[in-house]
Amino acid sequence: MQNVASEIKDVGQYLEVIMKKIALAAALSVAATSAFAGGMAEPVMEPVMAPVVVEENTSSSSAGVVVPLLLLLVVAAAAAS
Repeated sequence: MQNVASEIKDVGQYLEVIMKKIALAAALSVAATSAFAGGMAEPVMEPVMAPVVVEENTSSSSAGVVVPLLLLLVVAAAAAS
């Protein structure tokens, strides 16, 4: 049994070393890609577009009158009952 326990401990240490090497390789690859990410090219400005204003035409001029008239009819009907 002692031999199996020592092998597990050795495997654990081996995996720990491998994981450290993978983490170091990942950190170095991230540093390398950010170092070579861009050059000293002159920045390009996007043209500024004027905002577009959309005007919607109303279908009728009495749109604001319909709801109060319906409310008045409902109140009149309730009062008549």
